[in-house]
Amino acid sequence: MAAPSLKKKSQNRKMEGGSKFNKESKKSFKSKKKDSNDVVPPEALALQLEDDVPDFPRGGGSSLSKREREEIRAEVDAEFEAEERVLMKRKKGKKLQNKSHSEPDELGSLFGDGLTGNLPRFANKITLKNISPGMKLWGVVAEVNEKDLVISLPWGLRGLVRSIDALDPVLGDGTEDIEGNLPSIFHVGQLVSCTVLQLDDDKKDNGKRKIWLSLHLSLLHKGFSLDAIQEGMVLTAYVKSIEDHGYILHFGLPSFMGFLPKNSQAESRHAEMKAGQLLQGIVRSIDKTRKVVYLSSEPDAVSKCVMKDLKGISIDLLIPGMMVNARVQSTLENGIMLSFLTYFTGTVDVLHLQNAFPTSNWKDDYNNNKKVNARILFIDPSTRAVGLTLNQHLVHNNTPLMHVKVGDIYDSAKVVRVDKGLGLLLEIPSTPVSTPAYVSISDVAENEVGKLEKKFKEGSKIRVRILGYKHLEGLATGILKASAFEGTVFTHSDVKPGMIVRAKILAVDSFGAIVQFPGGVKALCPLRHMSEFEIAKPRKKFKVGAELVFRVLGCKSKRITVTHKKTLVKSKLAILSSYVDVTDGLITHGWITKIEKHGCFVHFYNGVQGFAPRSELGLEPGDDAGSVYHAGQVVKCRVLSSIPASHRINLSFIMKPTRVSEEAVKLGSVVAGVVEKVAPFGVVVYINAKGYMKGTISTEHLADHHDQASLLKSVLKPGYEFDQLLVLDIESNNLILSAKYSLVKSAQHLPSDLSQIHPQSIVHGYICNLIETGCFVRFLGRLTGFSPRSKAMDDQRAQLAEAFYLGQSIRSNIIDVNSEKNRITVSLKQSGCSSTDASFLQGYFQLEEKIAELQYSDSKGPDLKWVEGFKIGSVIETKVQESKEVGIVVSFDNYNDVLGFITLYQLGGTKVEIGSTVQAAVLDVAKTEHLVDLSLKPEFLDKSRVKSSNSQTNKKKRKREVSKSLEVHQTVNAVVEIVKENYLVLSIPEHNYAIGYASVSDYNIQKLPQKQFFNGQSVIATVMALPSPSTAGRLLLLLKSISDPTETSSSKKAKKKSSYNVGSLVQAEITEKKPLEMRLKFGIGFRGRIHITEVNDDSILDDPFANFRIGQTVTARIVAKASKGDNKKMKLWELSIKPKILTDFCESGDKMSKCEFSSGQCVAGYVYKVDDEWAWLTISRHVNAQLFVLDSAHEPSELQEFQKRFFVGKAVRGHVLSHKKDNTLLRLVLHPLCALSSRHVDGKVLNMDDAQNGVQHFNVTSHIQEGDIVGGRISKILPNVGGLLVQIGPHLHGRVHFTELQDTWVPDPLSGYHEGKFVKCKVLEISQSVRGTVHIDLSLCFSLDGMLSQNSAELSKNADALTKRVEKIEDLHPDTVVQGYVKNVTSKGCFIMLSRKIDAKILISNLSDEYIDNPEKEFPIGKLVIGRVLSVEPLSKRVEVTLKKLSASSAAESETNNLSSLHVGDIISGRIKRVESYGLFITIDHTNLVGLCHVSELPDGCVDNIETKYGVGEMVTARILKVDEERRRISLGMKNLDLGNDINILHLKAESDDTISENGTIDDSGSKPHASSSVGIQDMDIESENEECPVLAQAESRAYIPPLDVTLDDMEHSDVDDVIDKNKEHTGEAKIVGEKKRREKKAKEEREQEIRAAEERLLEKDIPRTADEFEKLVRSSPNSSFVWIKYMAFMLNLADVEKARLIAERALRTINIREENEKLNIWVAYFNLENEYGNPPEEAVKKVFQRALQYCDPKKVHLALLGVYERTEQHSLADELLERMVKKFKHSCKIWLRRVQRLLKQEQDGVQSVIQRALLCLPRHRHIKFISQSAILEFKCGVPDRGRSMFEGILREYPKRTDLWSVYLDQEIRLGDVDVTRSLFERAISLSLPPKKMKFLFKKYLEYEKSLGDEEQIDSVRQKAMEYVENTLA
Repeated sequence: MAAPSLKKKSQNRKMEGGSKFNKESKKSFKSKKKDSNDVVPPEALALQLEDDVPDFPRGGGSSLSKREREEIRAEVDAEFEAEERVLMKRKKGKKLQNKSHSEPDELGSLFGDGLTGNLPRFANKITLKNISPGMKLWGVVAEVNEKDLVISLPWGLRGLVRSIDALDPVLGDGTEDIEGNLPSIFHVGQLVSCTVLQLDDDKKDNGKRKIWLSLHLSLLHKGFSLDAIQEGMVLTAYVKSIEDHGYILHFGLPSFMGFLPKNSQAESRHAEMKAGQLLQGIVRSIDKTRKVVYLSSEPDAVSKCVMKDLKGISIDLLIPGMMVNARVQSTLENGIMLSFLTYFTGTVDVLHLQNAFPTSNWKDDYNNNKKVNARILFIDPSTRAVGLTLNQHLVHNNTPLMHVKVGDIYDSAKVVRVDKGLGLLLEIPSTPVSTPAYVSISDVAENEVGKLEKKFKEGSKIRVRILGYKHLEGLATGILKASAFEGTVFTHSDVKPGMIVRAKILAVDSFGAIVQFPGGVKALCPLRHMSEFEIAKPRKKFKVGAELVFRVLGCKSKRITVTHKKTLVKSKLAILSSYVDVTDGLITHGWITKIEKHGCFVHFYNGVQGFAPRSELGLEPGDDAGSVYHAGQVVKCRVLSSIPASHRINLSFIMKPTRVSEEAVKLGSVVAGVVEKVAPFGVVVYINAKGYMKGTISTEHLADHHDQASLLKSVLKPGYEFDQLLVLDIESNNLILSAKYSLVKSAQHLPSDLSQIHPQSIVHGYICNLIETGCFVRFLGRLTGFSPRSKAMDDQRAQLAEAFYLGQSIRSNIIDVNSEKNRITVSLKQSGCSSTDASFLQGYFQLEEKIAELQYSDSKGPDLKWVEGFKIGSVIETKVQESKEVGIVVSFDNYNDVLGFITLYQLGGTKVEIGSTVQAAVLDVAKTEHLVDLSLKPEFLDKSRVKSSNSQTNKKKRKREVSKSLEVHQTVNAVVEIVKENYLVLSIPEHNYAIGYASVSDYNIQKLPQKQFFNGQSVIATVMALPSPSTAGRLLLLLKSISDPTETSSSKKAKKKSSYNVGSLVQAEITEKKPLEMRLKFGIGFRGRIHITEVNDDSILDDPFANFRIGQTVTARIVAKASKGDNKKMKLWELSIKPKILTDFCESGDKMSKCEFSSGQCVAGYVYKVDDEWAWLTISRHVNAQLFVLDSAHEPSELQEFQKRFFVGKAVRGHVLSHKKDNTLLRLVLHPLCALSSRHVDGKVLNMDDAQNGVQHFNVTSHIQEGDIVGGRISKILPNVGGLLVQIGPHLHGRVHFTELQDTWVPDPLSGYHEGKFVKCKVLEISQSVRGTVHIDLSLCFSLDGMLSQNSAELSKNADALTKRVEKIEDLHPDTVVQGYVKNVTSKGCFIMLSRKIDAKILISNLSDEYIDNPEKEFPIGKLVIGRVLSVEPLSKRVEVTLKKLSASSAAESETNNLSSLHVGDIISGRIKRVESYGLFITIDHTNLVGLCHVSELPDGCVDNIETKYGVGEMVTARILKVDEERRRISLGMKNLDLGNDINILHLKAESDDTISENGTIDDSGSKPHASSSVGIQDMDIESENEECPVLAQAESRAYIPPLDVTLDDMEHSDVDDVIDKNKEHTGEAKIVGEKKRREKKAKEEREQEIRAAEERLLEKDIPRTADEFEKLVRSSPNSSFVWIKYMAFMLNLADVEKARLIAERALRTINIREENEKLNIWVAYFNLENEYGNPPEEAVKKVFQRALQYCDPKKVHLALLGVYERTEQHSLADELLERMVKKFKHSCKIWLRRVQRLLKQEQDGVQSVIQRALLCLPRHRHIKFISQSAILEFKCGVPDRGRSMFEGILREYPKRTDLWSVYLDQEIRLGDVDVTRSLFERAISLSLPPKKMKFLFKKYLEYEKSLGDEEQIDSVRQKAMEYVENTLA
């Protein structure tokens, strides 16, 4: 802290903002400087720990020598002098007052006499200027919020902790986000240790800085380790989880955990514990093995626990809040200096002394070397400064209690101490105890104070007000200024909504102004509240520094808002600041915040708001709320009603309401009105009633039709009188009216109350609102119903906004009325709400007349008198004026402004010329458009003439006749004459072509697309209104499509209607012919149809309807009731004209759905739909069938024209294959089914549902037999020589072999075939696999039976060219010429396909007479070759072929293959062809025959080392033991060749099952002792059958060469492998088995070494020096990885890396697939190559590694790569690979052991965690092996104690396993601790085990003592053994 200059008043406040600790310490010391607080470096620590260094040096002293101290002083002084020179240069030219260079530095040094010899003058203080990131501070929680914490720090600072910085994220534990959980984890007053993260400048307040803190223990405990923790230390931890017996704790570090037992604290505290909670505890014990620290958290013990002195303790181990024993070193001007923990010094500020009220003589209490208990207050690692506290509350680990409140005034505060130039310390007389308070000098008086000590004396009483509180120190801050006692607002708690305050403007911005109250509290005046009206430039009105009067709007979370609106500030009305204060009728001021169409939202004080509906805004009719009011406007409101619980207030801007008297106008009454004005939203009218009233009609309520409403509004003028208006609602003095005809007409039935509504009734209304889920329907007043979306439309796919519009007239069907919830549910579906009268159209025509009258009201000519000349149906003389595409325009001589129009349909075939005069009949008059629709059709003109011939006296008579003929509600058949936009003009032929009008729409479907009508269309309609003035003289009809069918008035028709039943005979007239049915009409308005299958009985005709014509009358019988037709509205009766049905009808017999169909049954039907795949047939009215395209024909040409052949209406016969359960859909095939096999049960056909579900696969092929000719379609061309995949059914495919594609052997048999092509196939074979899948083999060869078609003649000519396929191997003989396609190629030869079932091999030597360098290139897959058969093995189906040309010597060659020349007992000579572990393959001289000499027939002594004793090519002599001519096998023997015919026949049985594999080797599959080798060969045979790469050529002698000495597994020779076996129970057996295994292993290693040595000797004799020499060598030994690697090394020596890579690739391709170890050696060499020369090496190695995984054992490959990484010391890659390996091979004990071994070799932590993971992953039976080997590794590479504990643990579970005891003892013997070893032996021999095992242990003990040479111990062991024997025998 900077020392304040007492002469300068400007520095009086430096107490809180000084420089950091001392002026000179701004520049931190260099690393060379040392101080007493510094962490001792390692070198110094090593020195310190020696004996000559004192254990407890004196406080403040230094362990440095005198010479070292002098050197350091000199360096420091030089650096200080350099700094001073720099400062002098900077301040040159400036006056420096009171600068004395001679006096010591103000702060001095914290480092004692070890550096400068001078003590500091002032104690350290933390201020906003010197605080820095990384500091560790002690603080107390002041506030707990949802997202952050506020921490009170030392000296009154405040810091913030974000929620993410409050708790450490526990890795891998899935800890949830703690945001929002802070209040449950932390509490106010909690002491916490925190770390400074960063400092931000506060944007709102210049000069302030935000301090961001972290409570992460990972930062606080940084530098901690398990070794640094000692018992008795106090640690802070989080509760990670709560367990049964205690709490698992987390210290923020991953290296160790903690545990707090529940019995260590009270149960009451248990309940308070939560996950994430911070706690402190004393370390009771440390388990370093498990890395667990055990704590105790008793509060008393924790508060009294003192940190012990430790040698070499680091400053990182100092934690804020830690209690230490300290000793007073010296007193400073504002505190004391203490020394603690031997090496450290720290300072205590005067505010943190033991006495809360230190007087001016406080220094007398702290003598040098006085012992005190102190707690660490802060640590600054950058300057190594430490602050301490002696505050008694903090020392006892408690937060000081606060007994005063901010704003409290105390009149008699006692002055305890006066600090010159700084301030006063007071004692506040609070209860129950006094509270210390400090008053800064700036808060003492309004004016500057000269000398405090003169004005204030210690012990005097003064008046003070509490200004703030420092929570950590328990110290209040006060103020003595007179102004502080005057203001009404001192703190936020003093602010009340609505209060008037004066405030000073601090700042003005775009969002508003910041103002300050006299007490210092700040508030915001939003921009809208700065004035009554919006101000563009707020800074001009609000000047910074000005004082204005404000009213407080609200105070939430210390955020105060005020207003300067004059109306609000000067308002005398009540203040509304709470919903509880609201009372009905209350009048107050508010301000508008939002204006909506339906009302205004008004805000009051403290966030209270209300709503004023439009009717209460006091608006004139037609006015818009937005034009009268504006947002922010202050308004006087009256409360109408309120619901405080739901925060709802209804307001009114009308202070004295003037309601309309109910006597004058009632809701729902019909009134008249005169238009006052036409506004944008509608029309304002005067109401002709008592008093003066106005009403409004919205635009939507002018008419039922949307278009007419807009048109009427456009022609309305003020003064027009509405004679009928319905009062919908009464809002204040305004009436809401409607002119809708539908509402006015039903005014008496409209409900205004819930009680007037009854379910299942139809009520008129209008749409008042639309939302996504439905629409609201309003009736009278505010009575509203709701129609959910599902009940609003018949078509649910349509959108509500597209189907309805606001204000639309509708008819609603009441579904439900809920009186409790006041809810009405309605339906608007047209199906239930259609019109039952013509009011919709009647209103349209009435309004049309009104609009026409308004249009002509201003015209000078006659009004509408011209209409009288155009009466409906009258004939008018017209003149043709113009001809258009759609009709003719005519004019009238008497009416110049009226036009006539005749559509083409109404011309009636008459031809007219322009200018001619014609007579036309009037059909319709459009009054608003001055248009008349006319007709020239004779029926209308003739009707008029008949009328005109009658006299006038008969008019009344005719009227009576017309009225009699047409009655209301009568149903008539009408014809569409003209289609208008909104209605149809119809004629009724049955009633003298009377003209009627019908609407095409209805109330509820106005916006929906309308049904299309066309001229001449017949429709059914109902008469709704006869011509009258109310209908504008028109006959109004209602279409049947709009309304439900209504019953006619004629009872006779009703009877006739009900007399039609199923079975009735009717006379019907044909009205329409379709491909599959005829439409008929009968009776009156009845329609029916005859299905195409209802014409003939059994015989099927191509066109059954050919003999019928439209208009013909037929006799038919009704066979089914009426059903909906195509348009889903017109119902059709099902009729039949079958002769059988007409003569004898049985209703039940007609239902074909009950018929049972049997498989193969022949049925007939007609095609009604066809696509690319299927033809759909109708068998009857109820039954359909489907025919698949491939079942329709065999010939490709016919299949191609499938859709042409099966056109709609075609008659088809087929046979039933399958059907659905309900018999409504059949599957047909055209060809008759063969005799069904036993698969079909009881003659029933397969159910289609079962077939589709795959119940039985064989049923799918039930209609296909071997030898059938079927049609197919190529679905896929298989790669290489795979052939074709051909579809022959909907879900059935067959395969065409490559040799079955063409009749002749052609080079490219696939040519001409493509996917999707239709082909003709023959089924060769149907087979079923074990899994149940069906395999079908097909052939496309035309030479097969049944495949010849029209081009058979051409094929017969080429019959000679056809080469017959070899189907049976018996047909093949040596020297037979064959053809085939190459199936597979390798470097050793190839395989060819002779036919579908027979393949042959060709060795590379037989491919050609000449040398072939690249067989793959010369013989590509699919090539056609011709060759000769060399040998045939019928049993194994193996054929060998040669492509060499027949030479002169070849004739004799057949003799060399003749087995008859060989006899049992003959001695033959030959060369060894191949050496296998089970015997030798010997080629007999002068023949091509190969015999097998089994290993049992070799001479004695040669059995074990067969690979080393015999080599390939070596000459041997053998005796023929057996010749099997049928199987072409020869058995040889090499034993006792000199003993004559003494043949051991016992081995012949072992050779009886030998088979020759494709590579020419004899497979000893029947030999039991050598089953392993035979299995390998069998596997290879299977692979070749599966078209894998066949293994060819001779297998060379195997040699294991570790490339570049990389061992695949370092763990192979571990100690335990020889001993441990889970199945061993007896020591003797274990020993025998172990010795046997060791012998076998040793022998194998010796053989490998011999082979390797032999190869090396061969190389040494003739070392290859060129690439050609290496090429010869690899040809002679192609399977030797040793040779290949030498070749690679040779190329690398020549610096040809690319060539070395190619050699590696060749080696991988060449080495036999069985030689897995040889291949693996090449891969490892490849790894080494890429690791050395790859670019980049890491990526190159990974690519080779990925390839190697595909060919070799993955585990071996991983281990090989690991060896490469370890050998090249690529540790990061090795660790990464090992992590992947333990995940991939988690059940492998070897892999886990490698992981443990690597950790131990690298001396890394985490071995125990790996072992635990391994035990979780490994199977139970491998645990013993893993644990024991891990223990051995610990003994060898790690910590022996851990190995011992592992052995002890496993022996506790298996105490009788002597093998485990043996290994344990061996490890202890190797370690060399004699005492430990002997004690272990003593434990072992004291076990109660069987005698054999005990003998083993005693013997081992005796051998150990003999090796030590201690005779006494030897005798002791012998004595103990004798005692055991005696006790056992006894």
